[in-house]
Amino acid sequence: MDVRRLEFLRELSERGTVGAVAEAMKVTPSAVSQQLKALEREAGYTLVEPSGRGVALTEAGRALARTATEIVTAVERAEGRWREYMAQPAGRVTLRTFPTGGEMLLPGLLTRMAERPDVELVCTDENGTVDFADLTPDHDVVIADSPTTADSWHDRNLKVVPLMNEPLDVALPEDHPLARKDSLSPKDVAGETWIGVPHDYPFDSVLERVVAITGEPVRVAQRIADNGIVESLVAAGHGIAILPRFTTREHGNGLVTRPLVGIRAKREITALLRPDRYERPSVRAVVDALRAEARAVAETHRAA
Repeated sequence: MDVRRLEFLRELSERGTVGAVAEAMKVTPSAVSQQLKALEREAGYTLVEPSGRGVALTEAGRALARTATEIVTAVERAEGRWREYMAQPAGRVTLRTFPTGGEMLLPGLLTRMAERPDVELVCTDENGTVDFADLTPDHDVVIADSPTTADSWHDRNLKVVPLMNEPLDVALPEDHPLARKDSLSPKDVAGETWIGVPHDYPFDSVLERVVAITGEPVRVAQRIADNGIVESLVAAGHGIAILPRFTTREHGNGLVTRPLVGIRAKREITALLRPDRYERPSVRAVVDALRAEARAVAETHRAA
């Protein structure tokens, strides 16, 4: 079977529509359909079937798409090993991050990558609710946060590289009665007014656990995505909040943070990427630098 046609099938499994595949591969939708039909003739199976106004992969199509990923990964591995033999990592690498992940990791990462001038690292950030896995077709490395590593990431055959676990603390106005405590339990914060995050954001799961433990509903006065705004609202006395330990600003701004004990309160920060991208030496160089920077950040905060 033609490897190029397998790439069309693989892209369809990732992107979901013929139009999206055509745009990504810079061809017409008609060309995508022709390549898929030719691949069906080669495979001897129906790979694509009508679904609503679009198409969907058949069971055989999904199986062949997984095989296509393995083939593309093997090709990238072979080419990567050859490039390693011929030269040092080089080329352009794109990275997508969520805002506080970028705040923690990008300054040091860019400093580390400055020692590899042959690798051009281009970074952008993502605001809003998104499945980070959906960003991997268009970016070499995606920095993701989640209460736990998502099983769906593995189901999509993505390379998942753990970077760090960041504790989530309770942020309080500095004159709040609970600020006198060194740590807080779910019972301590029961009945408080909260500045929450949009539903399905990682921090929201902490409030769900507070409800499960105390049996009392929480009152969420506002739901704000931007942590800086949340900090300002908490400091002004409009509620308390769950915020990440390493990037929350406190001391002198009317805000203090306290650990939340007796409950799982952390987020897992990982790098997501397609396995074939990971075979590129330049991408591996970025991931290695990212891991080193994540360790440095975590060690700095442990020592503080």
